[in-house]
Amino acid sequence: MKRIRVLIVEDSKVIREFLEYIVEQDPRLEVVSAVGSAEEALRILTRVSPDVISMDIRLPGINGFEATRRIMSEKPTPIVVVSASVECEDLQITMNALQAGALTVLEKPVGTTSADYEALSQRLCTQLAIMNQVKVVRRHTPAMSTPRAERCVAPHRADYRMLGIVSSTGGPNALVQLLGCLGPDFRLPIALVQHITSSFLEGFASWLESACPFSVVIVQERMRLQPGKVYLANRDRHLRVLRGYVQVDGGDPVCAQRPSGTVLFESVADGYGRQAMGVLLTGMGEDGAQGLLRLRNQGGYTIAEHESTAVVYGMPAEAVRLGGVCESLPLPEIAPRILDLTFSKKEVACPNWLPQS
Repeated sequence: MKRIRVLIVEDSKVIREFLEYIVEQDPRLEVVSAVGSAEEALRILTRVSPDVISMDIRLPGINGFEATRRIMSEKPTPIVVVSASVECEDLQITMNALQAGALTVLEKPVGTTSADYEALSQRLCTQLAIMNQVKVVRRHTPAMSTPRAERCVAPHRADYRMLGIVSSTGGPNALVQLLGCLGPDFRLPIALVQHITSSFLEGFASWLESACPFSVVIVQERMRLQPGKVYLANRDRHLRVLRGYVQVDGGDPVCAQRPSGTVLFESVADGYGRQAMGVLLTGMGEDGAQGLLRLRNQGGYTIAEHESTAVVYGMPAEAVRLGGVCESLPLPEIAPRILDLTFSKKEVACPNWLPQS
């Protein structure tokens, strides 16, 4: 069986050799090169032609964000950000790298004597193997028009009171575009599940708030919903919406996820029915699909990101297959559709959030 070719970019020689050791222990993977700077990685990228890249964030010279931006514009390759730090500056670089096209962020495994070593090492190797399957594309300024899918049902409007959004791989960039185009005057409360490594949750929430027109709240206890706020599940907790409230709990994982998008959508369906909207964005696997189906069956309006723009057309595809989708739309068309359905006629100038090539 052909092994997946991994390029490791890590400035610390000790950690670089440690990551090489971890990757080489996995029979699915092989290290084609391990370098100490982004400049060196860019020089050899075409020659070694890796299937996937393990990218550190804090590097001498070009940092991980700029390296990601250049790789995605010059030779698109799946990138897994591997970071040891959750300090503010590093988190900002990490989140910007996700926005620039990196697929996911993981904690850097520490020494073999650490209690977390086995779990972190296994997660790293598994994510490198999985992300190798993602067909990334060259990142340019988005076109003004994108192929549009057929609508499953005739559009309808209602007195909507709630919006639920679920995303996974490729989600941070999609969320910035979607929320930015909804605009600061959007008045529905927004419940959000984004699959992300739990130690990076606070940094993700802070970054998202700085990049979109809404305040972002990490839900730690029962809270009253307020219009124009984004509610994000606390680490390793399901997010559930009740009529007028949001809360978290430690129920069993669903679709191997906690928080689970299916749990969120099912609670939105039960609490709001036809007064709710659900949006399922890019992501691997099937989380959210069953929940979206329940929301649609209870009269809510459901939208899935179309294959033409989804970084990973896994979760949206499963929702379409189940019949849980009212409309399948390219990402740039989702926010305008939501605004149309909620009676907002104001023209919203969507900022260009994608990095320039």
